[in-house]
Amino acid sequence: MLELASPWWLLLLPVPLLLRLLPAFKHTRDSVRVPFFEALLELNEERPKTGAVIPNRTRIQGLLVVFTWVCLVLAVARPEWVGEPVELTKSARDLMIAVDLSGSMEAMDFSAPTRTGQNGDDPKPQRLNRLQAVKLVLTELARQREGDRLGLIVFGSAPYLQTPFTEDHTTWLQLLMETEIGMAGPSTVFGDAIGLSLHLFSQSTSDNKVLIILTDGNDTGSTVPPVDAAKVAAERDVRIYSIAIGDPATVGEEALDEETLKRVASETGGAYFQAVDQQQLAKAYADIATLEPELYESTSFRPRHSVHYIPVSAAVLLYLIYHLTAAALSYRQAKTRSGETNYAT
Repeated sequence: MLELASPWWLLLLPVPLLLRLLPAFKHTRDSVRVPFFEALLELNEERPKTGAVIPNRTRIQGLLVVFTWVCLVLAVARPEWVGEPVELTKSARDLMIAVDLSGSMEAMDFSAPTRTGQNGDDPKPQRLNRLQAVKLVLTELARQREGDRLGLIVFGSAPYLQTPFTEDHTTWLQLLMETEIGMAGPSTVFGDAIGLSLHLFSQSTSDNKVLIILTDGNDTGSTVPPVDAAKVAAERDVRIYSIAIGDPATVGEEALDEETLKRVASETGGAYFQAVDQQQLAKAYADIATLEPELYESTSFRPRHSVHYIPVSAAVLLYLIYHLTAAALSYRQAKTRSGETNYAT
């Protein structure tokens, strides 16, 4: 459909009618008095005339002027062709993942699915360290959260941004798989990781902000304690879901701090999960998907293409046709008169 971007220019359409109310333009011409003026008139078979002369346009010329004026005003009014509505859908949630890479993640206390022997009768249980288990969790999580923008933080002795928020989950997973235990330091600054995520969320325009932390939860010297950082997150409407990786019966430096993980989640309205085997992982996926269903923002727009060149082209084309036709007729008449003169001679 056609629309005018600046329809107020149409107010100029009646301007030519207003100009017709103005007095006609007049100008005088000098003349020469000669004693044989009467003789010249008799030779030319004309009579002397007095008074003003107003040249009049032909009807075709008048229509051409009106048509040209209308075309120019329409061009200035910027006609646009408006296409069918186009809808764009994008994610309405930013999901940050924080992964613990401290030395305690080396503990081989995660139960993976059993592996069957070559003869089919020798099942062998598979044990993974905590980071390998985290990668399994996040691979499935990324597959389920195709509509979310994902970010990745790794932390040990300090938190680091591994991947900013992105919709490219393939690259996100590749960077996740390249992480190794200890690459961020041997300690666990759980609270500082929350602080870094809050800084990144402050630069986000999304209204739905979620942080998922996968760790053993044993904080070893954050600048801001995890629970205090969680309180700040709650004030900024950031929900935290904590997933404990490892056996809760582990003691020493590799022990799980379930109490801290639970408090961090509860302070922000999130939830706490424990993942020590395949069944618990599946339950964590299902629960997070239920608590945080995928959200999308849809925006609709109509593509617009300016067609102001059409009325301008129409006016120019009509003018060319008129003048070429007039020139052809004048040439034909002149040629006819020339032929009659030669014939008379």
